Amino acid sequence: MPPFAHEALLWGLPIVGLPVLIHLINMLRHRRVEWAAMEFLLVSQKRNRTWVLFRQLLLLLLRMLAVATVVLLVARPLLHNRLGSLLGSTQTHHILLLDDSFSMSDRWADTSAFAQAKMVVNRIAAVLAQEQNPQTFTLLRFSRVTQPDRGTRPDLLKETVDTGFTTRMVETLRAMQPSQTGNGPAEAIEAIGQLLGDGRQERRIVYLISDFRARQWDDSTDLRRQLLELNAADAEIHLINCVDRAHPNLAIALLAPTEGIRVAGVPWFMEVAVQNFGTTPVRDVPVLLEEDGHARASVTVAEIPPGRTVRERFPVHFPTAGQHEITARLESDAVGVDNVRYGTIHLPIDVPVLLIDGGPDARDARYLDMVLAPGGSIRTGITPQIETAAYLNGTRPLDRFGAIVLANIERLDIAGIESLRQYVAAGGGLAFFLGEQSRSLFFNGTLYCDGQGLFPLPLGEATVLPVDRLERGPDLQVAEHGVFRVFAGKRNSFLATVIVEQYFAAADGWEPGPDSTTRVIARLRNGAPLVIEHRFGKGRVLSFLTTASPVWNNWARNPSFVVAMQDMVAYLSQRAAGDISHRVGARLQLELEAKEYQPQVRFATPGEDVTPTATVDAVRSPEGVLVASLSETDVSGMYEARLTRTNGTTETRRFALNVEPEEGNLAALSGPQLATRLDGVDYRYEQADAFQYSVTQLGGYDVSRWLLYLLVVLLIGEQLLAYAASYHPPACSRAAEGGVR
Repeated sequence: MPPFAHEALLWGLPIVGLPVLIHLINMLRHRRVEWAAMEFLLVSQKRNRTWVLFRQLLLLLLRMLAVATVVLLVARPLLHNRLGSLLGSTQTHHILLLDDSFSMSDRWADTSAFAQAKMVVNRIAAVLAQEQNPQTFTLLRFSRVTQPDRGTRPDLLKETVDTGFTTRMVETLRAMQPSQTGNGPAEAIEAIGQLLGDGRQERRIVYLISDFRARQWDDSTDLRRQLLELNAADAEIHLINCVDRAHPNLAIALLAPTEGIRVAGVPWFMEVAVQNFGTTPVRDVPVLLEEDGHARASVTVAEIPPGRTVRERFPVHFPTAGQHEITARLESDAVGVDNVRYGTIHLPIDVPVLLIDGGPDARDARYLDMVLAPGGSIRTGITPQIETAAYLNGTRPLDRFGAIVLANIERLDIAGIESLRQYVAAGGGLAFFLGEQSRSLFFNGTLYCDGQGLFPLPLGEATVLPVDRLERGPDLQVAEHGVFRVFAGKRNSFLATVIVEQYFAAADGWEPGPDSTTRVIARLRNGAPLVIEHRFGKGRVLSFLTTASPVWNNWARNPSFVVAMQDMVAYLSQRAAGDISHRVGARLQLELEAKEYQPQVRFATPGEDVTPTATVDAVRSPEGVLVASLSETDVSGMYEARLTRTNGTTETRRFALNVEPEEGNLAALSGPQLATRLDGVDYRYEQADAFQYSVTQLGGYDVSRWLLYLLVVLLIGEQLLAYAASYHPPACSRAAEGGVR
């Protein structure tokens, strides 16, 4: 007997005998009455008895077959033999899309979501190996779809299913583990058509084996469209869920430096963020920390509400310059890979700052020098260098400076302006302080350039801020910004005592546009802009429309000035710190000076201390820079690029790669929730642990459509035969009878 989709409904087959029962009941109702005219008819009937009996038996058989067909149609028989192949297609192609994103490492009891997924794949393979009709098999993991430089790489592609297929599948799955990527189902579904082409010559069954996390399926407009396209291509779809419910999970969402100067020998701060993806609050969460592989004092997060992220600061101090590693870890929970986060940071010995002063006595630069590097036992990590405008003549490299400050300048020559433009466009930080030598004509015509230059706004003239004797408010009002991070949103007595007497006004009617990269970060009490930030290329420009020295204001004599200027340098010089982290799966790319480095770069992945994974030949870019890249970055941890200089010395650069923390959100959709989001899609939804009860149907051909056609034929035939077997007097006899009446 062929298997059925709904075998329990086969109990309805005894209904097939209902027409016979009705016939017998009708026979019991007959009573024998002798009648002379009937004797004549009986004699005539005996002559045609065989033919009449045959028609009655045939009519009874048709009715029984019709009832049986209705029962089988509801039970949905599935053929596994050659007849099923003839009714369907000559070959069945089973396509398994296996979710191996790291949320599939979700553990509970003695199993995991990925273990459930592998169990389902093995069950399907075991059933298909027993099939006699042609079967092919494709297995594609989410992590192996459309990877940079590698394309789509299925584990099995149109593999022929034979008697040894089960063994091969077990071996294939044995070494599989969840990846550390966060790839979703959309790319995998899209890859089917690109990878397998037109499927009209084969019957396709698509199995999507996943955990159906809400972050990917909640807004499933694109996924629904893709599944409907599979329906339109006559592909059968099976959605198999590998988790029963969402489990609580914590993840380290961030490990990054806070704002401030980051140099060797000077304490600075980092912050770690822990995200609670569960539905209940967690308390007293310890975060274990390591610096350069050595354990240090841990940080404890007092409480994390459900669905929230809490940040904690901790001090960091590295006495030596160079590249350093920082690692944060949580205790084990449902998903382990997001419990650790890595970071690398390159610390210089100091941050050199170039101070260009346009005055003859370098008055403003000297005030800045005193607050940036007070000397004595106080070490800020900033090394100022005071020069005149002639220093910017284009012959000296500026990229060694973390920031450049122009104070009270009257004008710059063309070479100096071009040097500054190149420096800022490449990521450098620049600050302007205006003064009595500054001229609006020069700034507007040469530095502002209708919004295309280094200066952020058109200037009016130097203006005196009137004294408000009736209602005295603070002259300086600051926004939330890195320069004023200590003061923003707080009632600070030092900042409130700053007095501004004179400043350069903006041109009449000027305000930054809503889409502009220019914004005002400090204003005067009359609403006039005083400090403006501007983006130029990859760099940042800050413009103070008053003096750095206490000439037009008393700020330089105020303690808040020291904090603000040091934070200004930290903000402008962030280019020197570089990226502390990269995402798993992203390509690592190095740019090397061709005259300083050999083109061969050896990469080592996490855990490989001796033998590098790959040797890459750097490619020379059109700008003459050597570019080396590594695309095999599917594991989190510390990567190393081992370089060789042209003089034979070696150098090692490290990169920290981390998983996408949002993939650790284990909130999942149930079957009914999924149905509302996939309205109109024809699919079967099953839980992995219950999949064994229906696995026998997966390789068969559903003949329900042919049974429906057969039922229509049987009902038409039954009606025609019933009409032929019954007595119908001729139309003329009925008319004559009517006339007699």
